[in-house]
Amino acid sequence: MYTVVNRFRSAATAATWSPLALGRSVVGGTLQCMSASAAPPPSKKEDLRPYTPGEGPGADSAIIHKTGADLLHDCVLNKGTAFEKPERDRLRLRGLLPSRVMTMEAQIERLQDDYFHGKDWVDLNDPSVTRDHVRKWRVLSELKDRNETLFYKLMVDNFTDIAPIVYTPTVGWACLNYHHVYRRPRGMFFSLKDRGDMAAMVYNWPSDHVDAIVVTDGSRILGLGDLGINGMGIPIGKLDLYVGAAGFHPGRVLPCVIDVGTDNQTLQNHGLYMGLHQARVTDQNLYFAVLDEFVRAVMGRWPKAVLQFEDFNMAHAAPLLERYRHHHAAWNDDIQGTAATALAGLYGAMKVRGLPLAALRQQRIVVVGAGSAGMGVVKMIAKGMQKQGATEEEANRNFWIVDYRGLVTTERAGLGDNVRPFARECGGDGTLAEGEPLADVVRRIKPSIIIGLAGAGPLFTPEILTEMGRNNERPIIFPMSNPTSKMECCSEDAQKYTGGRAIFASGSPQRNVEMDGKVLASSQANNMYIFPGLSLGAHLGQTGAVTDDMIMAASAALPAMVPDRDLARGYIYPPVSSIRQISAKVAFEVMYAAANEGLLKNPKAVAAMSRSNEDLMEYIESKMWQPGYRPLVNPGEM
Repeated sequence: MYTVVNRFRSAATAATWSPLALGRSVVGGTLQCMSASAAPPPSKKEDLRPYTPGEGPGADSAIIHKTGADLLHDCVLNKGTAFEKPERDRLRLRGLLPSRVMTMEAQIERLQDDYFHGKDWVDLNDPSVTRDHVRKWRVLSELKDRNETLFYKLMVDNFTDIAPIVYTPTVGWACLNYHHVYRRPRGMFFSLKDRGDMAAMVYNWPSDHVDAIVVTDGSRILGLGDLGINGMGIPIGKLDLYVGAAGFHPGRVLPCVIDVGTDNQTLQNHGLYMGLHQARVTDQNLYFAVLDEFVRAVMGRWPKAVLQFEDFNMAHAAPLLERYRHHHAAWNDDIQGTAATALAGLYGAMKVRGLPLAALRQQRIVVVGAGSAGMGVVKMIAKGMQKQGATEEEANRNFWIVDYRGLVTTERAGLGDNVRPFARECGGDGTLAEGEPLADVVRRIKPSIIIGLAGAGPLFTPEILTEMGRNNERPIIFPMSNPTSKMECCSEDAQKYTGGRAIFASGSPQRNVEMDGKVLASSQANNMYIFPGLSLGAHLGQTGAVTDDMIMAASAALPAMVPDRDLARGYIYPPVSSIRQISAKVAFEVMYAAANEGLLKNPKAVAAMSRSNEDLMEYIESKMWQPGYRPLVNPGEM
């Protein structure tokens, strides 16, 4: 018996040869067989063609011993996005590269602008992302490619400075320009073309252990719209925060993008765009079939992973959440994470005003934006009011929802199920009418809180901000849209037009404001206060679900962590410099909430909780990865 080794795969897939299977050979990594009876008769000697080196089938082929990620990391053999489809299939590269096959000429084109001109594609009209941000992003990206341990050590030690570079606002620039700045793949890429093969594709990922997955379809990236697979920057940035803020192991997280086309004509027509050059799928049965296959594939291989959905458009975000949340530890950060962050901020604002948390149920709130994020915030705050003693009807009556068509009332045609409970009765507030403009709503209703999640730019005008200041001693103003260019107002305007009395929190970072010799606090309502610790608690607890009570527990954990000195200065969130302690505390509260619902399934976590709170916190902290060098050989040999 002899062994034929498939050189495109491991020796473990070697085939055994015997005289009964004549003509068996390896061609292009595939075992080919020919029975003895089918073997061609020997040719006459005079019919044989002469042998010529360097000619014939396989003469130009290279025999390689690497596949998958190992091949992509080989700087001699790697072709990057130029690997052809047969090569991707045979060499276990499918899913590890963007779906479009690029030519070498296109790859060179991507590099030329940078090489010859140092082009950085910075919008000089948008001060939120400067050339300095981009310079830092490049330094960090190159470091991450070389040494992830050092990258995360730098990040953990300088989290306040680095978080805005790896995530908002700089991640918005990275997504807009992903087709320009792409250098090497990270994560997995799935597309319409992969239907029927995803369950096999996930085994091309080199790790058998994945604890957290973040996925997008690129349809609504921040406030930037449909960016197709350029949206991959979001899962990558989110998972950097999972590692830096909550101690997930960098080798056990997986960013993913699902390519179902894009309606962004600029990208469709761009030669460097690496996604499908076609319009976004409109067939809902096809769309959900693709998502179903993806979820079955990743959860089939990694059933204990937490699955976070990110930046899906309004038509799909809520339906996808409801479709999977009852079967897996799946949740949506835009709907639930943003909502939990907003609720935590309002709890903090009550403390700044010197009020008990129960005062939340007495607030009048205008929310601008009726999309998945906006309505997620409304529903979560309403649940928070109910937790503080309000009935469901009382809580719902505390909201006025305004979208691009104005005030949402019961006369609005085609109201979604998530909006209908909060639609106002026309005339119930004196003169309110369907579609009434935001400025009129603020003037008539006199809200104590205004929250922006429309992603449409400076909707909180000087008139509206002045009205908020006129009607409230400490108006609460939350422009939560991302990135900075899409915010409803800046911190300076919020303080200027309210006389320096605003309790302010924004989605992207804003500077404190100096006025009349005082420094007025600008808090950041950033989801990173919630999502790393929430997913850590769900993962360590092996909860199998992420429930509303678990999310509300995460919100309630934050206000108690704001130091009194910071409350006195107007800050409503804990200092970002304490992000690891914050994430551990959030995970702690999430696991207790899961235990109360009978969902805490990890025996070690249950045992630690049964002993004491201190033991549970010690257990959580012991599972948080700390970046540092470990000996790779026996220390005695060093």
